[in-house]
Amino acid sequence: MVNYLSGLVVRKYRREESLCMNCGVCVSIVKCPGDGICVGCSSCYLACPYNAIVPEKTTISEGEVPIWIDDEKVFVPKGITLRIALEILGYEFVRFPSDIGPRRIYAPCETGGCYACAVLVDGVLMPLCHTAVREGMRISFDVSDVEPMRIVEGFIPHTVGGVGTPWWIKGEGYIEVACFSAGCNLRCPTCQNFMVTYNSKLPPMTPKKAASLLTRARRRYGVDRLAISGGEPTLNRRWLVEFFRELKKLNSDPKARLHLDTNATLLTRDYIDELVEVGVTDIGPDLKAYTLETFKRITGITDDSLAKKYMETAWGAVRYMVDKYYPDRLFVGIGIPYNKAFYPDLEELIRFGEAIARIDPEIQVCVLDYRPEFRAHNLVRPTVEEMLRIKKILNDIGLKTVIVQTYLGHLGP
Repeated sequence: MVNYLSGLVVRKYRREESLCMNCGVCVSIVKCPGDGICVGCSSCYLACPYNAIVPEKTTISEGEVPIWIDDEKVFVPKGITLRIALEILGYEFVRFPSDIGPRRIYAPCETGGCYACAVLVDGVLMPLCHTAVREGMRISFDVSDVEPMRIVEGFIPHTVGGVGTPWWIKGEGYIEVACFSAGCNLRCPTCQNFMVTYNSKLPPMTPKKAASLLTRARRRYGVDRLAISGGEPTLNRRWLVEFFRELKKLNSDPKARLHLDTNATLLTRDYIDELVEVGVTDIGPDLKAYTLETFKRITGITDDSLAKKYMETAWGAVRYMVDKYYPDRLFVGIGIPYNKAFYPDLEELIRFGEAIARIDPEIQVCVLDYRPEFRAHNLVRPTVEEMLRIKKILNDIGLKTVIVQTYLGHLGP
């Protein structure tokens, strides 16, 4: 039996009314696991576009309750998440899969969307990061025989696609159908899809259900490309591999293209091999930066070690995909963000482009015009002329297939 020591200080959250803009994000997309009473999950704090949810250190005083973890009875505080309870019991939560080990649990999104940290709670698959402690609940870590789940939405047609969509088909009416997975391991202040990224309110679905809905959308809109984006799709590896395996079964015709858009920060070589093996044909890695400092600024990752691991994994993924699979088995299109606030003198952007050119000067590069979104309210969206100048700079250093995203659409190559 493990006893909880009283007087523990944890971080909980409250709305600061003077900062609140009444945007409704914290109630429209965030499901409070404490039903309005904060249990410290941090989901509303991470999702708020105006930083109006603020953390406070709180001493837990609600008392202890018994719960069962793999048939062991333990006592933990009330009024907290299962993740916090497990941390009290000596478990550690990590944000990179290779860091998993004894009493070390992988929890990359921390907002209840990806279900990578899910366990069985009274027989139901639930994420540790987004489930409140309840007296007498029974938890099992063995989910090997349970179909994986995660929150996915969208299932809509696109005329442009993502960075992994070949440039020559963009803008020709509907060209692909896409779904979007909740949860992300990055904390980009410029997140352009934050209403999906931080969504914990929708019910999760199995890979089979998501694959079926996306296939149905393909048939409805008469396209051959099926894509998943996010958020970050790669967080829950078991779910994603099963999703693409099922998608391939439902779309076995030679015209079908299975497309993954990703920040590539978790795409290890074995992960890439597994995705290609189950049918993925197109991958769009969104490389965030060339230097660590810029990567941290764009992604919101403040820990140097984690940021370095993410960045090196993404660059390594691109090199590996190009060396082993591109272009015969895998189409690869690289995304890079641009705003003059990131690159005031453009020298780093030039080095960024040169590094990609050394990998393959012919590879498709899509420069994304980062605009005022989410928490980046002070950004100014690049003009069309500015984006075309960036395109010329990248062309001049040797990149031959550069397209730029603008408010007029994609221009180039």
